[in-house]
Amino acid sequence: MKVSIVVPCYRSARTLGELVTQVTEVLDSPAQSARVEAFEIVLIVDGSPDDTADVALALARSNPHVRTLELMRNYGQHNALLAGIMAARHDVIVTMDDDLQHRASDVPKLLAALEEQGVDLVYGVAAHEEHAFLRSWASRSVKRVLAKMGVANASDISAFRAFRSELREAMHITHDPHISIDVLLSWATTREARVTVDMDRRADGISGYRFSTLVRHSLNMVTGYTTTPLRLVTILGMAAAGLGVLLFVYVLVGYLVGYITAVGYTSIIAAIAVFSGTQLISLGILGEYLARVHERAMRRPSYLIRRDSADDAVR
Repeated sequence: MKVSIVVPCYRSARTLGELVTQVTEVLDSPAQSARVEAFEIVLIVDGSPDDTADVALALARSNPHVRTLELMRNYGQHNALLAGIMAARHDVIVTMDDDLQHRASDVPKLLAALEEQGVDLVYGVAAHEEHAFLRSWASRSVKRVLAKMGVANASDISAFRAFRSELREAMHITHDPHISIDVLLSWATTREARVTVDMDRRADGISGYRFSTLVRHSLNMVTGYTTTPLRLVTILGMAAAGLGVLLFVYVLVGYLVGYITAVGYTSIIAAIAVFSGTQLISLGILGEYLARVHERAMRRPSYLIRRDSADDAVR
């Protein structure tokens, strides 16, 4: 097979050299020559404020396997991944992080599973995640959201993936600036597998995926790829209406029996609180959907490429 290794890069000037060295040594080794006919390493510099772009371009000039894409600004990890996936030239695509947490030596495990199990998509699932508690909890919450959205085997989702390039056909149709690669892959196939891999501690710096980022990403996925919140609004409205009916019956019976001589202040406040809260929640969710429709109507690009090192090589 021919393999494209796609790596989104942000503040990773200190780790890219080692990452490229490790991947090249693994895929260029005699042990992999029977499986890997050719490979490329696509580095996507996602508007990084440090000298990551310079390091990536230098690697592209010194290593014939490396290709660098520099984006116009910071679009986010999944958008950068989309840029690299769409630019990949080979029939199998592997995505991995730039911080050396994913081991290059585990790439053959993903390729072997893809080939031997006859699937379209393989996730490398860490035996033990090297994240802080809050980050790990937020990551698991995002996976639960994906499961509710109908994404098969959402608990196996990982940034370390290998899949066949044919799955990109599901990505051509999106015009959303807030994308999720895993949701798009779930649209293309259900033939997937998992392999257990080791995960190292981050070699340098701190993750750009903080708790607030994961919450925002989860909200984008929910409102961008499913109508479940709208259905929840209907259920919430029905529950509030039922509560209102019960409250009305309680007040009416109390008035007829005589222990309530007038509709009390507490009952009025309770009814106002229930219905106004329901209305605000409903309007908020509907507003999220309207905002998404507005953003898609503007057709904002998911990414724009400033520079492609392959073009430099041609010139």
